[in-house]
Amino acid sequence: MDMIGVLDLQGDVVEHIDHLERLGVAGIKVKEPADFTHLTGLIIPGGESTCLFRLLNIFGIREVILREFQRGLKLWGTCAGAILLAGKIIGETPCLGLIDIEIQKNAFGSQLDSFTTEASVPRVASQPIPLTFIRAPKITRAGSDVDVLLRQDDYIAAAESLDVLVTVFHPELTPSLAFHRHFALKCGLKPSMDEESSMIDPTWDSKSWTRYTRL
Repeated sequence: MDMIGVLDLQGDVVEHIDHLERLGVAGIKVKEPADFTHLTGLIIPGGESTCLFRLLNIFGIREVILREFQRGLKLWGTCAGAILLAGKIIGETPCLGLIDIEIQKNAFGSQLDSFTTEASVPRVASQPIPLTFIRAPKITRAGSDVDVLLRQDDYIAAAESLDVLVTVFHPELTPSLAFHRHFALKCGLKPSMDEESSMIDPTWDSKSWTRYTRL
């Protein structure tokens, strides 16, 4: 069975799984090399990028991601996950370097400078999508083989190559399933919701993920 994994080292793991399952897509936690069996895609959620870099090495995951990527695994990094996937990090050494973007960490300031907004992303949805930025980075440059999905003011907020998707915001913290549907399609899966239905899930709220704590 093809599934999408969510890297379970830090960040919004169950929130991503909740969004995937609302689309009828199987999502599982990934924490060790054996968990990569049957994965068609992997989401690297937000967190603290330096800490995540260390944990990838401690758990022996970094080399597995690089190996599975060569075998066709699709990747999506949100916020810190986008930093880990970037080919260039301003002032730091790249971690995975699997998409030709340049990224600036903590570009908006402190946690107090987090914000919500909405924007049109035509490649992902036909209507504006709610966005949540939490201590977000900025993508400052994208290579010629990278498609810019969303440009905001002086920075890029979402981009993708053939095999990698990056967003500097957190789609898993909104009622929109649009980006998760987009990634599932990128992975060759067939979500149960069409584009219009995935725009906003009216049954979602900020505590929906807590149902996983009872499992």
